[in-house]
Amino acid sequence: DQRAEMATAALGVLGDARFAPVFGPGSRAEAAIAGTAAALPPGLAVSGRVDRLVVEQDRVLVVDFKTNRPAPDRIEDADQAYRVQMAVYAAVLAEVFPGRRIEAALVWTDGPKLMAVPENIVRQTLDALRSDG
Repeated sequence: DQRAEMATAALGVLGDARFAPVFGPGSRAEAAIAGTAAALPPGLAVSGRVDRLVVEQDRVLVVDFKTNRPAPDRIEDADQAYRVQMAVYAAVLAEVFPGRRIEAALVWTDGPKLMAVPENIVRQTLDALRSDG
């Protein structure tokens, strides 16, 4: 049944060493993110909640879990709304944590698979948002 599949997927993520930083020291669950950023369209204010936020001395990692099946193979194949979501979060976090490297990633429970949202994708997505107004 669906509950059993979800539980198996969650345990798969928790038991996978690749995801250790996401659940390790300095990580926060269901972290609120709110604010604006120079990289966002004027007047756009963000208010949301991310599944995991890892704050380290030199970087901040924002992670959101997705349950789509099958998981895409490349970030370019992920739903555009997910890329926008992560780019917007990264922009706000860059204002909150100046001087730290901001990294964004999606965790697909189908797999499980950790998929980075590269900086160039974040930048392109933010550029498109600003040009769309």
